[in-house]
Amino acid sequence: MPCRGKVSIVIGSERDRPHAERASAVLRESGIEHEIVVLSAHRNPKELEKYIETSDADIFIAMAGLAAHLPGFIASRTQRPVIGVPLNVALGGLDSLLSIVQMPRGVPVATVGVDNAENAAYLAIRILRLCKS
Repeated sequence: MPCRGKVSIVIGSERDRPHAERASAVLRESGIEHEIVVLSAHRNPKELEKYIETSDADIFIAMAGLAAHLPGFIASRTQRPVIGVPLNVALGGLDSLLSIVQMPRGVPVATVGVDNAENAAYLAIRILRLCKS
């Protein structure tokens, strides 16, 4: 699939929208096409799977707290880059951080700092620049 320069920001619930909006602002400032989608790996697994399969995004940014399954769920179902943003819902976000960075071999998820949605957007922009060069 050729690179179009589109990013999908996936959050598991509306509670995570403020983080998604911060990433969206960075992408918007750089003129990057993107969308925010609310789909949970736990509550909407079939809908999420269908979305991943039909999405025309080049990169997924997935934000999750607690067990933080969303980034790994997406990464296990696509070959496109996935950037995980661990959210501080409990334990200072350490539970989410460890869940995202400890993915099994063959299911990579790039991970940024806890609640650092902006860095996820900046990383997505850098990856997209590789497509355009």
